[in-house]
Amino acid sequence: MTDTTRDFLIAPSILSADFARLGAEVDDVLASGADIIHFDVMDNHYVPNLTIGPMLCEALRKHGVSAPIDAHLMVRPVDRLIGDFIDAGASYITFHPEASDHIDRSLQLIRDAGCRAGLVFNPATPLSYLDYVMDKVDMILLMSVNPGFGGQSFIPGTLDKLREARRRIDASGRPIRLEIDGGVKVDNIAEIARAGADTFVAGSAVFKARNEADPHRYDSVIREFRDQLARA
Repeated sequence: MTDTTRDFLIAPSILSADFARLGAEVDDVLASGADIIHFDVMDNHYVPNLTIGPMLCEALRKHGVSAPIDAHLMVRPVDRLIGDFIDAGASYITFHPEASDHIDRSLQLIRDAGCRAGLVFNPATPLSYLDYVMDKVDMILLMSVNPGFGGQSFIPGTLDKLREARRRIDASGRPIRLEIDGGVKVDNIAEIARAGADTFVAGSAVFKARNEADPHRYDSVIREFRDQLARA
């Protein structure tokens, strides 16, 4: 059984936001109770899509966003963009082990700059990449869809992988966050939390649920997430 006293964090992915008014969207989702802003950075090489880069992260910082920014780098090679996102003001930087020639060095590059580092695991990527780097990992991100596009359905087998990742974290005794990304919705977030996750990326589930009375607020869906997590 997972520890119900865990600090659950909600991390809306701006991939599903209205990019024409992104600063306001981020302000609104944070005012509605979100904890972290999640960046899905895709390069059309490692994954079949092209999205956003470090300039957008820097722009949000200049806009006044002070909340943690979680940059998920789906790019290959990764080290150059690690440096760019450090300079742009990212708080967490996570990358896929397959995208780095030297995983330990890439993790250390992030941590040496004062950012928090993490590894991302696709549905078929084994957790064995963690075997010798748990001392350099602040976050483990499990993909519950194949990366590249938002709006996909949660892959149920990820629940067993979450349980294994939670066992590894608990055995390490380290304060490592366990993040989930892909298909997270109000009707499955409690089950995902019970499997061990404590940080929840949600894109379309948040940004497609704009409050009808105030289309620029997301209070209701984030409140529903919190209600479900209270039952986990």
